[in-house]
Amino acid sequence: MQHIEPDALAKTTRINLLLDFYEELLTDKQRTILTYYYHDDFSLGEIATEFGISRQAVYDNIKRAQQALESYERKLGLLTRHGQTVHLTEQLEDQLDQLQLPMEQRQHLQTVVEQLRSIEIMTQMEAIKDGSI
Repeated sequence: MQHIEPDALAKTTRINLLLDFYEELLTDKQRTILTYYYHDDFSLGEIATEFGISRQAVYDNIKRAQQALESYERKLGLLTRHGQTVHLTEQLEDQLDQLQLPMEQRQHLQTVVEQLRSIEIMTQMEAIKDGSI
């Protein structure tokens, strides 16, 4: 099994998250290469063979696609907002746990928290797909 450094793991996780948010904004080739490299753990050589290009060309494509994802994040901030939403939702849940509420009210508020978790992300992803962002 391959040992992965913590920084490399953090980078891979970030790229995968950015890809989840912004993949629709990438070209098909960028999306496929990043998916092969980060999701499927293909080597540069395997991707090069698949596309009929050099490993250096694969590397350059990966770097350009990463830069594109980071640029989208700087401009749109969906991953940052997602992190903030998750953090605030967790705080809200913690506060709800500390309140002495009847079960029915607690369940209702828990449902509201779950709806909050899904609304922002769905709205942002729809805006990207519609081209309004």
